[in-house]
Amino acid sequence: VKTMSPDTVSQLSKPLSSEVFQVMERNIIGMLGQLPSEQFNFQISTNRENLGQLLASAMMSGYFLRNAEQRLQFEKSLPTDDTLPTVE
Repeated sequence: VKTMSPDTVSQLSKPLSSEVFQVMERNIIGMLGQLPSEQFNFQISTNRENLGQLLASAMMSGYFLRNAEQRLQFEKSLPTDDTLPTVE
């Protein structure tokens, strides 16, 4: 990540759909624990190894969701049965 340009990091960090954003948000909340931030001021402490595992898990989830999002876009771009010509 350090070697990537800020534009690339920004582009990769923003999902195309709100559905993917919501799934990512729920996943991160699930990994960190669910506390309402407006009622609590909390700080998370961990060691380097656990932080690396958290980052790896988040990255794998991101790759999975991005691939699912691309596949959905591809499937939406394909013609439906109604638009296909009939063969007799």
